[in-house]
Amino acid sequence: MSAQGHLFESDPCKLALDVPIAREKDPESSHLAAAEVTETGTREGQLRAVLDAVRSHPGKTSRELTRYCRLDRYAIARRLPELEAAGAVARGEMRTCTVGNREAITWRAAV
Repeated sequence: MSAQGHLFESDPCKLALDVPIAREKDPESSHLAAAEVTETGTREGQLRAVLDAVRSHPGKTSRELTRYCRLDRYAIARRLPELEAAGAVARGEMRTCTVGNREAITWRAAV
């Protein structure tokens, strides 16, 4: 079911679960890993942790969010676009990240 199919659902993390995480041309191993992380509930837990961190600390980069979330920068960076597609977060300004010391996108809650 697409994110639009849940138009009136109030849980943005459930909406984000409809966002595909393996591309059609990815190898079978990627599709298996995507299914496992979704079916075990790991992905939903990560989505909730990232959304909570963004809501509590708006305007942070994915690397900065590691300070407020039990996940590493890579897991956070994977979940943010899924939450964005579900309408739960939005990209903010680009600025120098205080952790990575490079230009990076900031994130804020959209809902």
